[in-house]
Formats: sequence, structure tokens, C-alpha cells
Amino acid sequence: ENEIAQSCACSGKKFVNYWMHNGYINVVNDKGEEEKMSKSLGNFFTVRDISKEFDPEVVRMFMLSAQYRSPINFSRDLMEQAKAGLERLYTARNNALFALDHAPDRELNDEEKAFIQRGKGFMDQFDDAMCDDLNTSEAMGVLFEYVRDMNTSLADAKQPCKAAIEEGLAMLNVMAHEVLGLLMKE
Repeated sequence: ENEIAQSCACSGKKFVNYWMHNGYINVVNDKGEEEKMSKSLGNFFTVRDISKEFDPEVVRMFMLSAQYRSPINFSRDLMEQAKAGLERLYTARNNALFALDHAPDRELNDEEKAFIQRGKGFMDQFDDAMCDDLNTSEAMGVLFEYVRDMNTSLADAKQPCKAAIEEGLAMLNVMAHEVLGLLMKE
């Protein structure tokens, strides 16, 4: 509450509706041991510092991999994993957009209807995870299951129709873009 009050007083504008502190960030020291990041230990860096090495969207992806109150372990290997995961999401979106450009405009078949139903189930699971104290790590797991299903469904279909692809992209957009703030680039 104090951070919100300070920011509003400084800017004269509403800052945010909610402010939550995340769990500790642990880094690996020279001895290979995990320790809490802190200025006093000299292992402190800012988002601005790490953004020189990694895209800010990768940093967001990394931070979303843990529930906000849980400690998160920082390493460049984990940042690379976050980068690879983000690339998988972009690849899925871009493949679906490519398929959309070449898709026929026809009625949904049974397989496409089943894909959309499964997608709605994934959306419910995603919502449940987010409603469980913003359990972003679980929500990310659901998102990746959905992407796997979408990739498989689009690849297995001989020529998916526009409506199925559009519905699939809409669900991906809600989970990844609107809720988690990912897939922000064209």
C-alpha cells in the first residue's frame, strides 16, 4: 500500500490497483551455493541491468515461472530456458497465423470442434490456476499444454478451417498476451 501511495503522490496519477512483493531471488555464488540476492552481498542487479543481456519479455517469462510469493532461483541457464519457452510460444502463434493465411473458409468438422472444446477446458484450467493466488507457474504449465495441443491439432488436420484457427489463436491470445503479458511483439 505504501508503494502505491508513494507512486500516486509522486506522479499525481493512479499507479496500480494491486502491489505484491515477490519471494526472494536466489543467485548462485562463486562456490556454487544458492544465496539470497542482496546489495550487502554484492550479488545484486536490477531489471535494467539484466535487460542488457536478455529481452525484457524473457525476464517476464522467467519471473512468471514461479508463484510470486515463492523464492525464485536466478541463473543464466534458467534465463535461457525462459527464452526457449518464449520462442516456443512465438513459434506456435506464428505457425497458426501462417496456417490461417492458407485456411479454407468452411464449417468446423468434428475434429476442429473437439479441438475448440479442449481449448475451453485449458482456458478453465488456466483461470483456476490464476485464481489460486496467482499461481503463474501452474498457469504457464497449462499454457504450454494448450500450445502442444494446438500445434498437434493444426499439424494433424489436413487443412484446418479459418474458424478453428481463429478460435485457437483467440484462446492463446487471452492466456499469453492479455493475462500474462507475453507475445507482445508482432
